[in-house]
Amino acid sequence: MRFSRTPLTLGLPLLALVWALVLAGLGLGWASPNLDLKQRLAQERFGPQAAQTVAAWRSMMEQARTQPVERQLQMVNNFFNRRIVFALDPTVWGQADYWATPLEFMGRASGDCEDYSIAKYVTLLLLGVPNEQMRLIYVRARTAGALTEAHMVLGFFETPLAEPLILDNLITSVRPASSRPDLTPLFSFNSEGLWVAGQTQQVASSTARLSRWRDVLERMSREGL
Repeated sequence: MRFSRTPLTLGLPLLALVWALVLAGLGLGWASPNLDLKQRLAQERFGPQAAQTVAAWRSMMEQARTQPVERQLQMVNNFFNRRIVFALDPTVWGQADYWATPLEFMGRASGDCEDYSIAKYVTLLLLGVPNEQMRLIYVRARTAGALTEAHMVLGFFETPLAEPLILDNLITSVRPASSRPDLTPLFSFNSEGLWVAGQTQQVASSTARLSRWRDVLERMSREGL
């Protein structure tokens, strides 16, 4: 979701939230993605407009492939922010919380903050950005009225201890975390591990538990990734 409508309660056990999202030990085999299959599935499941979006996504990746990583981040951020409309999961999927694959996200042409972040993460992996340089980050976002609400962004870390660059569906520009005082990180994860904000060591490995993350990775595999 982009933002919940209730403030994030810090008394909510963070560990319970973490294990609800705990990662599965699935190797992301991006070496030979079947993008033709993805485009065909877009046509079959969602219609010609979805197939055109997937074709445009593939074209964008071809253009971005030879660009420096900073340019790739901006191109990927722009593609999804400009083409996909924000909408809450109950509206798009009829569920309180659903993590869409990039195909589903482009197929429906709408989604929430998790969907934007996952699609950007997968696209940058396909472009060759190393997995260890990216994390999906859950944050508290300060909104109008001084409320803090749940949100997800994608962070790019040039080095393990570097300040991340933030890809956010709310802002077109890719900005360093220090320029986003409205965001307070809680924890971050990728396909290999999970980190609590302020700690450099993983608090969990990508193993053993079913979760929305495992489910979305399995669905991506069936879709040609």
